[in-house]
Amino acid sequence: MDWRLITDDGVSAAFGLSADETTAERVGRGESPPTLRLYTYRSYCALVGRFQNVENELRVDFCRENRIPINRRPTGGGAIIMGEDQLGIALTLPAHVEDTYSRAREIMSMFSEGIVRGLSHFGIQAHFHRKNDIVVNGKKIVGLGIHRAQSDGLLFHASVLVDLDVPFMLKVLNTPFEKISDKEIATITERITTVRREAHSHIPLDEVRRAIAAEYEASHDATLVPGEFTVPELEDISRLETEKYLTDDWIYQTSSIEDSAGGCKIKTPEGLIDVHVTMAGPTIKAAYIGGDFFASAAAVADLEGALRWRSGQPEKVAGALEEVYLRRREEFNNLPLEYIVQAVQKSVARAQATEVQEIPGDA
Repeated sequence: MDWRLITDDGVSAAFGLSADETTAERVGRGESPPTLRLYTYRSYCALVGRFQNVENELRVDFCRENRIPINRRPTGGGAIIMGEDQLGIALTLPAHVEDTYSRAREIMSMFSEGIVRGLSHFGIQAHFHRKNDIVVNGKKIVGLGIHRAQSDGLLFHASVLVDLDVPFMLKVLNTPFEKISDKEIATITERITTVRREAHSHIPLDEVRRAIAAEYEASHDATLVPGEFTVPELEDISRLETEKYLTDDWIYQTSSIEDSAGGCKIKTPEGLIDVHVTMAGPTIKAAYIGGDFFASAAAVADLEGALRWRSGQPEKVAGALEEVYLRRREEFNNLPLEYIVQAVQKSVARAQATEVQEIPGDA
């Protein structure tokens, strides 16, 4: 099967997102060929996931003061920054009847193969992990998402961290940390990695792009044919930009669920545990587990990942933490599980108490 390959760099947030959605719609209608787009955004823009609230996810005042465009993806997932050192991937194909969101994990795993194999060119052993990430030794290196267009075109989205300015990212994203210290930067650095960091080399982004393109050909038995957007496609992209991706109605739409945050510090025989959680209603959206204990960073990141998008019910929290802890017990260096569970449960309870207090008229 022939796939069109489009490579473009330095695109605006509105154009980049409009181009991906437009291509998916047209592919679904048979008006455009299956397309693999490997591109970069103009540094920098901040993109939230389809179902996120901008105010919850981003430091909006900082973005406005520094002229960082804000936009919303058609695909789910978390908030990210994109620029010249982050490779955007958009694969648009006709969807099969069974390609529903109930198969999202399976679809993302399948379309991740070209990325995983491409990264192996640089000695990076990555793999699809959990719901929507590609990781290396427990550290996120690629974020993933999917969207099914009304025309039944399928859009697979990915952002490859070729490099990343973590201090800058923390100024853009709305994290549970009130102040961004060297310690917080180090904490995030242990959860996220980049191609250049793992390869111990300043690999040009174009080399990463070529490797991933080659492996998409090999892993999907496709022939990539270099091409560009056609005039009708550009007209549709411009129209969708104007009607959707340049409007506040799309970018700043909100849900009825506001975030709340809570934290807890507990002294243990093996060191201090310092936990912060962010809740979206009754669900844990993000968890950060730090302190002065000794443990494998990958194992701690696995604990955090197990909590993400999980119910904050105490028994659910305990079950998720126990599953990871028992599997990686030796990496926690005798840090007692019961203290970890207690710290997370108390953090969740404090976040939920804060949420209740902020509801107008609540007794």
